[in-house]
Amino acid sequence: MQFTAMRFKDKLGREVVLRNAEESDASALIDYLKITTTETPYLIREPEEVTMTIEQEKSFIRRAKDAERELLLIAIIDGKHIGNCSLMNIAPYKRYGHRCAVAIALYQEFCGCGIGKVMMKTVLDVAKTVGYEQAELEVISDNKNAIALYRNMGFEKYGTFPNNMKYSDGTYANADWMMKQL
Repeated sequence: MQFTAMRFKDKLGREVVLRNAEESDASALIDYLKITTTETPYLIREPEEVTMTIEQEKSFIRRAKDAERELLLIAIIDGKHIGNCSLMNIAPYKRYGHRCAVAIALYQEFCGCGIGKVMMKTVLDVAKTVGYEQAELEVISDNKNAIALYRNMGFEKYGTFPNNMKYSDGTYANADWMMKQL
């Protein structure tokens, strides 16, 4: 879906641009995935699993831009990609047409600056505008900062998936399923 770029100031007074991901962002998005998977244990991939090609990433970006009810936004400060958020349908079936999935991630150095909150609010506003009735997400149960943000945005926890992820060291992490009525 097409999104009109917006600008806002973060808590440190920096100007943030929030806009559609473009095919020219493909390389930066792949680098972002490689770096953020090493910065936090809360994402679904191990760093070595980030294997998509530039063409595959460009195709993913095109699909998001061409979709009527899906969105991939990136946040930029001083020309540097700092994070992204997405809005995706749960499934292409009419019975699921009222539900969407949202996701957000930032480079760690930009967390806690109010950027995620604006990104999430923007995606939720778009979701409501295009007719979704509920937004859903999964979050690792001990990711307290993310859970605080989601609760602040009106999400409630409706269940926990035990042993949702298994790390390469053999330990497990539970994930909470959270939902917000739009």
